[in-house]
Amino acid sequence: MYKFIQLSIFLENQKGNLYVVTDLLAQNDINIKALFLADTSEFGILRLVVPDYKKAKRVLEEKHYIVKETPVICAVMDDVPGGLSSILKILRDEDIDLEYLYAIAHGEIEKAGLLLHTKDLDQLEEVLL
Repeated sequence: MYKFIQLSIFLENQKGNLYVVTDLLAQNDINIKALFLADTSEFGILRLVVPDYKKAKRVLEEKHYIVKETPVICAVMDDVPGGLSSILKILRDEDIDLEYLYAIAHGEIEKAGLLLHTKDLDQLEEVLL
């Protein structure tokens, strides 16, 4: 299990905005490790995990993006059928209500990560240890 700071970037729902943000990060040598985009008809929320979140936040804010820092936990699991449900069963059994999650997988290491956010991260961390 790992703790990360996730950046949430608020984007107008316009064609090309995702490219602009990812290109800005690339130009500043910031690699994206995890990404999730949720949208509505008017705006989107881009959630990112990057190695240097402070640098990424500064770069984005210099271009007038609204950026919020949020702690998340990454639960590591085997990348096999049932890996995800085994983590979700623990959370259900401990009555933990998730606000959101997104998964990442890397086939070469046969592991997957589940990035989780809840109002009580301490409880989440405790049950996943």
